Amino acid sequence: MILDNAGIQKILPHRYPFLLVDTVIEIERLKRIVSLKNVTINESFFQGHFPGKPIMPGVLIIEGMAQTGGLLLLSEIPDRDKKLFYLAAVDEARFRRPVVPGDQLRIEVTVLKWKVKFCKLQAVATVNGDVAAECIMRCMLVDRETDETSSDAPAGDTVGARDE
Repeated sequence: MILDNAGIQKILPHRYPFLLVDTVIEIERLKRIVSLKNVTINESFFQGHFPGKPIMPGVLIIEGMAQTGGLLLLSEIPDRDKKLFYLAAVDEARFRRPVVPGDQLRIEVTVLKWKVKFCKLQAVATVNGDVAAECIMRCMLVDRETDETSSDAPAGDTVGARDE
């Protein structure tokens, strides 16, 4: 194990119930990262998705991929407390199998391109070696606002923004 939950929380500002990465098992600086998410029936989203047939929502799988990429990228930013990575685009997303309670999601994120303020990542989530989901993500590094989010920010989610 490279990072446990406490180490992850030192890099990502996400917290329960929205922190979707439990541990990091591999990091190759500036190139790739592998994380694990243990999917349990206690996850709040299973109450309504779907009663009697719990399935992890695909958007939360992608969020776990984005958080994993955020761990790799933010760990390289010296003033990361003043920065956020916004998830600007998700391309070629495919969902291959359902993720259900009891599964362990293995998320591998590889850097395809990284410039000062932009990056392009490839992400694959597997369960027991079977691909559950995959996508290409584009992220943008922005300054974290001290008061409130700027109206100039792109629409979409953030990688590294805490919901408070």
